[in-house]
Amino acid sequence: MLTTDQARDRAAAIVDRAKAAGADAADAVFASDTALDVSVRLGALEDVGRSESAELGLRVFAGKRSASVSTSNFTDASIAALVERAVAMAREAPEDAWAGLAPEERLMHGAPPQLDLDDGGEASPESLREAALVAEDAARAVAGVTNSEGGSASASRSIWALATSHGFAASYATTSYGLSASVLAGAGGEMVRDYAYHSTRRRRDLESAEAIGVRAGERAVARANPGRIESGAMPVLFDPRVGSSLLGHFLGAISGQAITRRTSFLLDALGSAVFAPGVEIADDPHRPRGLRSRPFDGEGLPVSPMAIVQDGILETWLLDSASARQLGLEPTGHAARGIGGAPGVSTSNLHMAAGHQSVQALLGGITRGIYVTELIGMGVNGVTGDYSRGAAGFLIENGEITTPVAELTIAGNLKDMYRELTPANDLEFRYATNVPTIRIDGMTVASG
Repeated sequence: MLTTDQARDRAAAIVDRAKAAGADAADAVFASDTALDVSVRLGALEDVGRSESAELGLRVFAGKRSASVSTSNFTDASIAALVERAVAMAREAPEDAWAGLAPEERLMHGAPPQLDLDDGGEASPESLREAALVAEDAARAVAGVTNSEGGSASASRSIWALATSHGFAASYATTSYGLSASVLAGAGGEMVRDYAYHSTRRRRDLESAEAIGVRAGERAVARANPGRIESGAMPVLFDPRVGSSLLGHFLGAISGQAITRRTSFLLDALGSAVFAPGVEIADDPHRPRGLRSRPFDGEGLPVSPMAIVQDGILETWLLDSASARQLGLEPTGHAARGIGGAPGVSTSNLHMAAGHQSVQALLGGITRGIYVTELIGMGVNGVTGDYSRGAAGFLIENGEITTPVAELTIAGNLKDMYRELTPANDLEFRYATNVPTIRIDGMTVASG
């Protein structure tokens, strides 16, 4: 794998070649990755996979026309042909009045912030196999577990570089480690599964394999022999593992592309109350060792912590340069790039702030409701906000979580759901998007 400096220089070099070939402007991304994955099942090694990849993406502009190409062949002849083809394609592309690089005066200058995203280490297949075995063994040892889908452990290191023709060139590296276990409880047609996993930037920050395995086993056993419930309107609590999906729908609705295309159920909501009073949602790209921390965005703009929702009020759209130009606003530092195509938008380490009530307090006023631990399907309309998803979890009776339930559908409209949302005080920073337990009153629950 190249060093970060070599990756940056490779991206900058192809930008220079594109300019020399007649492009008015250009940017390039270089991404490389090495990954090792080990999986076990029933105490035996099942699979070992190792992968290495490196790709270079080039976007060129001819006036307001643009084209994108990519390659994993870095020979001189291949790069020369790639540049020539990209420039020719751009000249024939349709015009886009909003296309272009990020504003030069907004680019990040100076050294990027140090976010402790790369521990420089490597994991051996043997050490990953041992961790996966320990996690699965701990899960299978939980009384009531009847079968296993296995344990897995992974380690990877990635380098990402961006260069533009108006003076930006930078790169950074990240490492990632993961550990999981998935087991089953029950028998025959009533068999249920659950899992636990943890992912970190530094291997020493991983939760112990035993703890991950025990949690997977206990979750599966708790879900055994699920029942059904009557349909009706009732409160629903979302476990933090699934509650984060509510923010995913929200982010899709406030992205610049959704706003410019007028395909968002929050189209006219900027500056207005979208959530209940007191709800806070923030994005922090500078969190040390964060799973989505980054020193700059996909267009070379600096990034910084940002309040997206304050006291229930929507404070900002998520804008790349193209959507910002179209809306007459400034880009927000949320541009995200893949190898090919134009930038989209993405948050980094997103979270909903903890509320003031405990989970038990949120449960306390519920005579009959549902605690959701699994969501199935994607029945969400981004234009209207209509929401309908399959679910499983537990019945809430008189303020207590009781028996498991499955084959449910929960439905509502996201605009109403957000205004009825109450967060608990149990926020933990464990994933890329983190939320506390969430209560939403008045949802429609139907039994399958």
